[in-house]
Amino acid sequence: MCDVYCLLFDTAIFYVTVFCFSPKESYGNGIVRIACTEQSRGIAPAYRQAGTCTAYFHGNKLTTHLVLSASYFCQMKQTVFFKDLGLRSYKEVWDLQEVFLKQNVDLKMNEATRNATVNHLFFVEHNPVYTLGKSGKKEHVLIDDEALQEKGIEFFHINRGGDITFHGPEQIVGYPILDLDKFKTDLSWYLRSLEEVIIRTLAEYGLHGDRSKGETGVWLEPDVAGRERKICAMGIKCSRWITMHGFAFNVNTNLDYFNYIVPCGIQNKQVTSLQKELGRPIDMQEVKEKVKRNFEIVFDCELK
Repeated sequence: MCDVYCLLFDTAIFYVTVFCFSPKESYGNGIVRIACTEQSRGIAPAYRQAGTCTAYFHGNKLTTHLVLSASYFCQMKQTVFFKDLGLRSYKEVWDLQEVFLKQNVDLKMNEATRNATVNHLFFVEHNPVYTLGKSGKKEHVLIDDEALQEKGIEFFHINRGGDITFHGPEQIVGYPILDLDKFKTDLSWYLRSLEEVIIRTLAEYGLHGDRSKGETGVWLEPDVAGRERKICAMGIKCSRWITMHGFAFNVNTNLDYFNYIVPCGIQNKQVTSLQKELGRPIDMQEVKEKVKRNFEIVFDCELK
């Protein structure tokens, strides 16, 4: 076991090879544990622990010394570039996500640039639109195409998980485009983390957000029959651990639009909003700032 300290730069991710010398005339496999500063996180493919980064190595017998080498990297908190896109059409922002996802996937396909991926978080409010996930059922849209057109509601069958949902004004839609190799390569962890961001935000308004067993998103009273209310829907796509799509948090959303669909394909459960729960309109910018701050806390990152 060899304890060494990570060197850190402000932004760049870099690899270091650690050589630990032992006078023993033997060789084999083992672990190098690297202590990182409080401001950094160590990441290794096989093992991660708070305050350390651990990498596996193999040893080679060289004269009378055992040369044990391990490649690893340490980095400062991940930077996530934030932009509020305002009110935009759905297709425009879907195309934008696809561009950034492709850029990051292309970088990861090249060994020389695989760690140059860039993390983003977009906020947007959409014009009224229903989106149906790749496993969703069109019959969960309860009105026909003519009625959709009359009501000014767009419809898209898209490439995220989940079923049918609504996006519209006064709803915070968040699209994180993250390289989970720089966070944690676990989609369940990722979804639970997105939920945690909203749960923490609701708590700041005195509301107890919760999870519903077997269902994604954030709910109020999910275990009380007849009182279950969904306040934030979620659906994602992930390619080579690059994410897109995300969450839709109802703030002052017009909930009438949900009457024309079976929200998320879940029968006999309600949809709610922050405005409905608190009995007053909520300042959108105030909520956005709370969501941003909680995103930084949960994902241990810095928004810029």
